[in-house]
Amino acid sequence: MQVREGMSEVVLTVGPGHSLRDAASAMVRRNVGAAVVLDPDAPGPGVITERDILLSVGAGEDPDTERVADHLTSNLTFASPDWSLERAASAMVRGRFRHLVVVEGGGLVGILSMRDIVRCWTGEGASCEVPAGAGAGT
Repeated sequence: MQVREGMSEVVLTVGPGHSLRDAASAMVRRNVGAAVVLDPDAPGPGVITERDILLSVGAGEDPDTERVADHLTSNLTFASPDWSLERAASAMVRGRFRHLVVVEGGGLVGILSMRDIVRCWTGEGASCEVPAGAGAGT
């Protein structure tokens, strides 16, 4: 299965001048864990994630005054739509991130999350070896 089959083609984007609260609100409304940051003055897109926002708030910073530009990841690993999901998952594990921006022909075409990969794999008939009823405290 390829990245194109699992990625979201509709990508939430925010500007670098948006507040962290604005970014978080947009992410909540769309039920996503990341937004692509488009800055015409930057060489390429960035990503702001729920983790970035949590780190800022946890450090006592004000989400109404902190700007996306100061908390985003700008040194991204990009995926191609024709990558396998295994290759994408491997890149995420190696890079310790949960979202990949998908580009083709120099343009943004989607975003792929770990959740998307799990959804694809479980939809393809992946099975669990854990016996029914097994879990925490059993």
